[in-house]
Amino acid sequence: MRVIDQIIGLFRDERGATAIEYGLIASMLVIAIVASLNTFANETIDMWTNVSTTMENAR
Repeated sequence: MRVIDQIIGLFRDERGATAIEYGLIASMLVIAIVASLNTFANETIDMWTNVSTTMENAR
């Protein structure tokens, strides 16, 4: 096989592109999960702060 044919074969190979696409999809999912967990954590902290303040004021 000639070197030119090998180089052309590399440009036509789409297996790497598929792996990159799956990697991008996975990274977008991770970003969405982290953002939603951050929001959930902030709301939970606010809730427990409110509970603590209410308990302190009830004394």
